[in-house]
Amino acid sequence: MYKYGKILIQKYFQEQSFVDSDIDSFNNFIEKELNNIIEENKEIIPTIIPHNIDEFKIKLDKIWVEKPKMIEADGSSRNIYPMEARLRKITYSAPTWITVSAHINGVQRESFDTQIGNLPIMLKSKWCHLHKLGRDDLIAKGEDPDEPGGYFIINGTEKVLITIEDLASNKFLVERDSTGPSEFVGKLFSEYGSYKIPHTIEKMKDGLFYLTFTRVKRIPIIVVIKALGLLKDEEITKTISAERQFDEVIINLLEFVSIKNEEEALDYMAKKIGVTQSKEVRIERMKEILDKYLLPHIGIKQEDRIYKAYNLCKMLKKYLLASNGELGMDDKDHYANKRLKMSGDLLADLIRLNLKVLIGDLLYNFQRIVKRGKFPSIKVIIRDKLLTQRIYSSMATGVWVGGRKGISQRIQRLNYLETLSHLQRVVSPLSASQENFEARELHSTHLGRLCPIETPEGTNIGLRKNLALLCTISADSSEEEVLKSLKALNLKVIR
Repeated sequence: MYKYGKILIQKYFQEQSFVDSDIDSFNNFIEKELNNIIEENKEIIPTIIPHNIDEFKIKLDKIWVEKPKMIEADGSSRNIYPMEARLRKITYSAPTWITVSAHINGVQRESFDTQIGNLPIMLKSKWCHLHKLGRDDLIAKGEDPDEPGGYFIINGTEKVLITIEDLASNKFLVERDSTGPSEFVGKLFSEYGSYKIPHTIEKMKDGLFYLTFTRVKRIPIIVVIKALGLLKDEEITKTISAERQFDEVIINLLEFVSIKNEEEALDYMAKKIGVTQSKEVRIERMKEILDKYLLPHIGIKQEDRIYKAYNLCKMLKKYLLASNGELGMDDKDHYANKRLKMSGDLLADLIRLNLKVLIGDLLYNFQRIVKRGKFPSIKVIIRDKLLTQRIYSSMATGVWVGGRKGISQRIQRLNYLETLSHLQRVVSPLSASQENFEARELHSTHLGRLCPIETPEGTNIGLRKNLALLCTISADSSEEEVLKSLKALNLKVIR
């Protein structure tokens, strides 16, 4: 038995690596996430255009990454390997290209490929020159054949991106609230692109349910549902629960029975949050807020409003069942309610923010030249060094999007085990100076996922953890794949 176990373990490590999940995350970032980020910022429309033009658009079409290259002082370009990057104290990165087109009055004026920067490449990923090299080839390139990869080389220094543990986004959780005015509170973080918007549902002492999200504080949830297009009281009660009627819902519906259409509901909300313009402007402003900031993960278009109303009803049902004691409270520390942000996710956040900076810079340069009476070529005004410098700066200092620090760390090389430990580190964003006893405790769902022993003594105990040795992290399944699987089982999908 021991003999077979030994063979199995040897076979496992011949095919698998400790950092496979992180490498897969980086590969997914370049293959899919980069294109998603471009899709989010597809059209750039300047506010100042030449007076003889009615419409002008800049379109970002597709993005791709080459393998790491080095441009020497004489202008020649050649492939660079990790060992040379370490010895010459340079960054192991690859040129990143994008297709840009300019459209005047709906007609394409120019289209070209331009480099928008250099992207640091993870060692042993698909875009690394070491990918799938044998032991002898690795030795010939100056590498340790037992080296796992999964890190970056920035200015000659080996840097690892620390995995961040965070609450699952787009998941509604109900818990007791000992500090607030409501006994129970329902929370959801809606994540879409660069948005991550907290939503809160509470039941106040007046018996009404209130919803809070960006710029909208404590608006009665029934009014929001009506503003989204679900107007009939019977329809609202059936959407919340077809099997039974909740007395609390009836009380809430009676309170706002006078609101008959979407406009009245939108106007009520606008007045509540202090929008003071004319009625038409108030209503348009509220529509924009509902589309952009209310549950953006469901959609940000007008036709998505009705699905948002259905989701609010579903959330309200869960809140009612939990507050009535028919459903247990959600456990924030259960690992089903957590997600790990790996290198690919962290880089996606960084690129998403810095691409917006690059687009802002492009718009500023374009509009400045237009004001002088000239009409510039887009190729001239894209600064490729801007994106590169900002990415390198974050990777070198560890200061990340949202003010987080210590995301990028210098890899520890005291011994091989410490290097592996550093590559598998998981950090909670909670403050080390606060108690947070429950978050620090060992949870039963950590079994097989996180190491129960490897955590530091002192203020970081339980907040800085390590993945279990044989732990692998599954990638998020896309909504289309899940729906396809459900349809294959002859299930009817009702959104």
